[in-house]
Amino acid sequence: MKKTEAQWRAELSEDEFRITREKGTERAFTGEYNGCKADGIYACRCCGEALFDASTKYDSGSGWPSFYQPQMSSAVAEHKDSSHGMTRVEVTCQACDAHLGHVFPDGPAPTGLRYCINSASLTLKPRD
Repeated sequence: MKKTEAQWRAELSEDEFRITREKGTERAFTGEYNGCKADGIYACRCCGEALFDASTKYDSGSGWPSFYQPQMSSAVAEHKDSSHGMTRVEVTCQACDAHLGHVFPDGPAPTGLRYCINSASLTLKPRD
């Protein structure tokens, strides 16, 4: 999915644009979904692609919504991120390249992964 910067700006709030299109982040413990316990599917805010199932969400204590695996491994892409003087693994939406957050190897079983995702990159769709 390819859109111009103007099209993304017209569709997203200023914070959503900064986070999803410019690889920003929201402050810890401020995101809409950090403490959310509702059931459903977390989809990409930009394109609506299903990314994470609420059943894989857990409280990591990090201040961002955390999941131990994506709904399907093909839903997200991973990229080396050497910004801010550290090396991390950035997670983006495979369909539209929206910045979602980062994945770390300190999560719970069964994967041992922590997908630390910005609420502004997500929208929760209740399960049908």
